[in-house]
Amino acid sequence: MHLPAAFREDRTPVLHDAIRAIGLANLVTVGPDGPVATPVPLLLDERDGPRGTLIGHLARANPQWRTAAAGVPALAVFMGPEAYVSPSWYATKRETGKVVPTWNYVAVHAYGPLEVFEDRDSLLAVVTALTDRYEAGRAEPWAVADAPADFVDALLAGIVGVRLRIDRLEGKWKLSQNRPAADVDGVIDGLSGGGEGERRVAAAMRARRPD
Repeated sequence: MHLPAAFREDRTPVLHDAIRAIGLANLVTVGPDGPVATPVPLLLDERDGPRGTLIGHLARANPQWRTAAAGVPALAVFMGPEAYVSPSWYATKRETGKVVPTWNYVAVHAYGPLEVFEDRDSLLAVVTALTDRYEAGRAEPWAVADAPADFVDALLAGIVGVRLRIDRLEGKWKLSQNRPAADVDGVIDGLSGGGEGERRVAAAMRARRPD
């Protein structure tokens, strides 16, 4: 990922927080026919390895887990809040007119070797952890144990587990840090009047302001 200094984020705890908040990643591998990507929720175990480990599962019918080239790192792409930025929001537009549109976003890339596992207990642990993570906070959370055991076993037979031990972790918070303060204020104001995604970008921009 291209990482200009103004947008680069290297702090592992910040990157881990973003991974947990985003949840869904595009898991990218290289096979005999080129790159393959699958959207998949991944859990982070920050205690496993210096940069953590990502764990999830793929459908057994998905050929990606069979065709991923050995020795070639996999890539998990986590895309956070993103929004189009209109040049009409810049104070610079009124001053010089020398502005163009852009896009603000948060992204985290995690690279590492991809391991596959198929034993029932490990698969059940992953499915249970994912369920507990995303059912937490619901008034009546659903649990894997709520489903019949034979039904769960049949579903487990249809998936394979994947584990990506993170060797390299990159973060990019492209939030107008390269613009004058008045332009940043204009973008925050413009995005704050938009939908949920735009407002999330505005909030991320406020959090990154030097003051």
